[in-house]
Amino acid sequence: QRNGSDAEKHLTITASQSLQDTELCILRNGWESVPVVPGDIIHLEGECSSGIWVINEQSGYLVLYPDLLLSGTTISNSIRCMRRAVLSERFRGSESGSRQTLVGTILHEIFQQSVTNNLAQGKVEELAKKIVYGQKYLKEMYHLNLRQTEIMREVEEYLPSFFKWAEDFMHNPANQNKMQLKLSSGEKTEDFSCTIEIVDILDIEENIWSPRFGLKGKIDVTARVKIHREPGVQSRVMPLELKSGKESNSIEHRSQVILYTLLNLERRVDPEAGFLLYLKTGTMYPVSGGRMDRRELMKLRNHVAFYLMHSTRESAMGRQNSQLAALPPVVDDSQACKYCSQVHNCFLYSRAVEQKMASVSFPPAMVSIIERETQHLKPSHLEYFSLWYLMLTLELQSGEGNKGYKNIWMMPSLEREKAGDCVGNMIRVEEVQEISEGKYLHFFQRGNGAIPGTNLLVGDRVVVSGEENGLLGLATGYVKEVSVTKVSCLLDRNLSKLPKNIIFRLDHEEGNFGIGVTFENLSKLMNDSPVSERLRNLIIDFHKPRFIQHLSSVLPPEAKETVANILKGLNKPQKQAMKKVLLSKDYTLIVGMPGTGKTTTICALVRLLSQVNCSGHFCLFLFSFCFFLQAGCNPSDIGIISPYRHQLKTITDLMAKLKENRVEVNTVDKYQGRDKSVIIVSFVRNSKEENLGALLKDWRRLNVAITRAKHKLIMVGCVPSLSYYPPLEKLLCHLQSEAMISFFSVLFSGAHESLHTCNIL
Repeated sequence: QRNGSDAEKHLTITASQSLQDTELCILRNGWESVPVVPGDIIHLEGECSSGIWVINEQSGYLVLYPDLLLSGTTISNSIRCMRRAVLSERFRGSESGSRQTLVGTILHEIFQQSVTNNLAQGKVEELAKKIVYGQKYLKEMYHLNLRQTEIMREVEEYLPSFFKWAEDFMHNPANQNKMQLKLSSGEKTEDFSCTIEIVDILDIEENIWSPRFGLKGKIDVTARVKIHREPGVQSRVMPLELKSGKESNSIEHRSQVILYTLLNLERRVDPEAGFLLYLKTGTMYPVSGGRMDRRELMKLRNHVAFYLMHSTRESAMGRQNSQLAALPPVVDDSQACKYCSQVHNCFLYSRAVEQKMASVSFPPAMVSIIERETQHLKPSHLEYFSLWYLMLTLELQSGEGNKGYKNIWMMPSLEREKAGDCVGNMIRVEEVQEISEGKYLHFFQRGNGAIPGTNLLVGDRVVVSGEENGLLGLATGYVKEVSVTKVSCLLDRNLSKLPKNIIFRLDHEEGNFGIGVTFENLSKLMNDSPVSERLRNLIIDFHKPRFIQHLSSVLPPEAKETVANILKGLNKPQKQAMKKVLLSKDYTLIVGMPGTGKTTTICALVRLLSQVNCSGHFCLFLFSFCFFLQAGCNPSDIGIISPYRHQLKTITDLMAKLKENRVEVNTVDKYQGRDKSVIIVSFVRNSKEENLGALLKDWRRLNVAITRAKHKLIMVGCVPSLSYYPPLEKLLCHLQSEAMISFFSVLFSGAHESLHTCNIL
């Protein structure tokens, strides 16, 4: 609606799940352009008067989906092309893998280590050689067909600029490099001339998460700076952004610095400005983070968030038929598209998805380019891309709805502990050990007694945060050891520089780690290359795999005896499967019921292929299902299964108290291909909840669990509760109809319902 000549948007908002106690939010002065629809989640920064929020050019921020943390790079990319920013969040691998990226990464590390340790020129040159000729970047150099000597020559071109910058700004109060800064002074903001002295490097690659603004970022250098001006000296902590490319002082580069000033608000006083340093020339630009610039960047962030969170739409046929939504419009700039890292994915999505939408139009000049760049793809290929992009998007949305990082800041550690997904009130003890470059072993101990029951297991990914909200995502890593009083973790950052009185929390990281790789693989499958074409023929068009005729062309004569030894003990179908693999030029599928020896065959295959100098890729379907066990016959002949990690931890602790280590407590992916004489399945559930858990509804998991027993299978659970799960209901009905099951009711003291034990005869 309009307020005079100015447009504004009125939002009815509520913080109540019952949709009562509503308030009004008025968006003005450009904020009304932010896309927002009923059901969207927002965060408001500002003041509320009589139940009315006003977000305008002078005050307030609206943050759309604040739990979706977007990087400064993503938002700055959206300035010239919103479409590229959205695609880069899906296809992350497309943004890396070039010579320029590798050289930039190496230069960043050299600079950061040099300023952190205040190295002299000679030491910087030694450091540069150590990094370039070391092992860390050797794999990337090999992938890009680059030699260490040519990388070193390029790095050496930058070093004089490093030295000149350090001479001018590091610990030099008398430098003559005047620059203009815009900072607040009292109640007003002044633009003044000053000189800058960097007196301390507080952190490098400081990781900050800000659900307040829906932002995240790793600040290249966090520095304590003295600002020398008349009549005195100011001291501030400010971000320093490094750029290894062409000196441009572009709006994209400046925008990243401005967003980092917003991130700093999570941990310290508003720096109001930061610095942009071009490593090639040593030129450093001041960048002021004023209200107007921050406001416009937050609007862009909201647009990106909207497209990411509304990447599917309901079809006209109803909710069960989700469809992909349109991306931001294609820009009419073929020259810019030529150098865009997302151009392949952009044109692919246009052709496969958007050209079927009547509501989407394209710049006339771009239509022919899109057709030309995707002409190598058949309609079946485009359909495949569209289908699997939709499937991956739905999987991603499901993960965002149920898990994700947001519980780290939305739920107190005590509440998360009840579900076993967090350990709070932890203090750091012992010295941090640097295991390898960028890997630090930390030891944490409970501040008030023993660690409560937790689902955290050795090998789990964790996010380490401070109990204070401003210290989110300090480091990530893996659990190395869990005991009654202590947890050790291998982290990507050294936390020993933080104050000793910080109280930490360790949260189980529940992210969609592999889905970005899957998006990238889907994109590569559509490339215009011989390899991708062959894969499309096999995977999409169902071309038959090719096989050679004779084993003699694969097996050298001297390997015959070794191969014969490997084949000993295998049955006829296993040997036939191995022969088929050796004759394969494309792929071989090995299918078999549980317990038929697939894992044994694959292990033998690995040994055999290594003997004949062949390589192969192995893909196995494994299902996460936890095994538990209790007493009975020989402990080593018994296994116990449960679908819940907390139950796994509980039984593991119980067995430890009983000093019984012969019974195996493990997950199904560690148990695949093996079996036990006796298997006990603990179903845990004993309630008639309307919101059924997903684990017990998966028939594949159930199939794996009940096919591990060689002689006897015992299922422990509440039959009325389990009957709510369709796979279990069918199983129980079938077993009863075949007279293969007997029920035993065990009534515990104080219990209101029986615990039914189903004993398969």
